[in-house]
Amino acid sequence: MNFIKRALFSVTRKKGKSLILFAVIFVLGNVIAGSIAIQQSTQNVEKSVKRQLGGMATIQLDYENNQDEFTKEDFKIEQLKVDLMKKIGESPYVKYYDYNAVTMAQTKELKSVSLDSEQFGGMMEGFTLKGSNYNKILDVEEKNIKLVDGKVFTQEDIDNGKNVGLISSKVAEENGLSVGDQMVMDIRSYDYTESGEEKEIFKTDVPIRIVGIFEPTTVEMKDKENKKNEEQNQNQQFISMQQLNTIYLPNKTVLEINKNYTEKLKKVDPNSPYLSEDSQEEYYTPVYVLKSPDDVEAFKQETQPLLPKLYTVKASTDQYEQIGGSMKKMSQISGYVVMIAVIATLLIISLVVLLFMRDRKHELGIYLSLGDKRSHVMGQIIIEMLIISGIALILSLITGNFLGRMVSESLLNSDLLNSANDQANMLIGIDGLNSTELTTDDIMNAYEVKFSLGYIITYLVVGLGTVLLAAILPLLYIVRLNPKKIMM
Repeated sequence: MNFIKRALFSVTRKKGKSLILFAVIFVLGNVIAGSIAIQQSTQNVEKSVKRQLGGMATIQLDYENNQDEFTKEDFKIEQLKVDLMKKIGESPYVKYYDYNAVTMAQTKELKSVSLDSEQFGGMMEGFTLKGSNYNKILDVEEKNIKLVDGKVFTQEDIDNGKNVGLISSKVAEENGLSVGDQMVMDIRSYDYTESGEEKEIFKTDVPIRIVGIFEPTTVEMKDKENKKNEEQNQNQQFISMQQLNTIYLPNKTVLEINKNYTEKLKKVDPNSPYLSEDSQEEYYTPVYVLKSPDDVEAFKQETQPLLPKLYTVKASTDQYEQIGGSMKKMSQISGYVVMIAVIATLLIISLVVLLFMRDRKHELGIYLSLGDKRSHVMGQIIIEMLIISGIALILSLITGNFLGRMVSESLLNSDLLNSANDQANMLIGIDGLNSTELTTDDIMNAYEVKFSLGYIITYLVVGLGTVLLAAILPLLYIVRLNPKKIMM
C-alpha cells in the first residue's frame, strides 16, 4: 500500500491518538495565534499612527539628557550654523526642508484672534512672526494650512527679505484686510511697574503687504458636543489660536524686524531684562520633511554625529514613542508569549509523537522488514502530523484571533499597562513639526484585532514550521529503528 494512503488510514483508524495530538496542537495553536494577533495589531497601530503624524524632523537642544550642563554658570549654547542645516537637508532621506526665524510681536491696533483671557491670561495677544527660507512655505506644502486667496512668496521675496506676508482669514476678517492691502503691524514694547501695571515703552510700525490669506487645515476648534474633557479642549483651542495668529514672512524680514526692535529697546531701556548678548544673533529652527515616516530612525542615526554638543534630532513620530507605551508593552508581552509557546509546542509535540512512535514500533518494524524505504516511513509520519496539525491550526487560527482580542482588551482595561499611560496622557505637536494633538485614547481607539493576510500567513508559517521542527526527534527515532531486533 502506498505510504500516503497508509498515513490517511492511520489517522482515521487510531482516532484516540489522533484526537490527543489534535487537542495538544489546538490548545498550543490558540496561544500562538492569539499572541501573533496581538503583536501584529500593535505593530499596525504604530505604523498607522506614525503615518498620520508624518515624517518630519527638527534639531533642538536636548534639555532632557543634559540637565547638568545647562545648570553650569559658564554654560554657553553653540548656535546651529546655516551651512550645517543645508548639509543635513541634502540627506537622501529628506524630501525638502526649511529653516525658520521666529519672533513674537505684541500689537494693539492690529487685532489678533483672541481667546478667553481668564483661561489663558492674555497669552494669545499679538502675533507669531514665522520666517521662511522655502518660498513655497513648508506648512502649505504639508497641508497644515490651505491658501484660500493670493499666492506664496517668490524666490525674490525670500532673497531680498521683502515686507510681504501671509495672514489667516480670521485675522484678515478681524482687521478688514484682503490680498494686496498694506497691513501695518504696530509692534509695541511693554514694561511693568512695581504695582504690576502695564506700561508701554515704545511703538514701531512695520508695513507688510499681504500676498496671501490662509486657513488652518489640521487645526480645528472642537464643538462642545465633541469635547472629551475641558483640558483637551483648551489645548486644542490654544493650538488653533497660535496657528491663526501666525504671520508668515521671509526669514530676512523677520530678522530685520527683530533687529530694529532690539536696537530701539537698547536706546529706550538699555537695562531691559529682555536684552542679552545673543539677542542680535541669527537663530533658526530647521524643519526637515522626510520621504517616509519609516526613514525617521535612519535619518536620526545619520544626522546625530553631525550635530554640535547638546543638540538632538526630534521627530513628529516621537509623539507615539512617548505615549504609545501601552502598545509597546503589549507587543513585548505577546512576543514573549509567542516564543514561549513555540518552545513549549516543540517540546510537547516532540514528546507526544515520540511516545506514539514507541507504541507503534512493531508496526514500523514490519514496514521496514517488508522492504519499505525508511524515507517512506518517515514521509508517512510527517503526513499524519501535517493532516492533524493542519486541521488543528486552521481551527485555532479562528479561535486564537478571538482569544487575542479578549486578552488584549483585558490588558488595556487593567492596571498592568497603566504605568505606560501615566507617562503622558496627551502630547501636542512638538515645536511646530505638526499640529496634531495625540492622546492615549487615540492610540487605544486605533487598536483593533482583526483577520489580515499578514496575520494568516505569519501564523501558518510559524505553526507549521513549529510542527515540522517538532517532527525531527520522532524521525530520528525511526532512523535508528532496527527491524531485526523488533521482529525477534
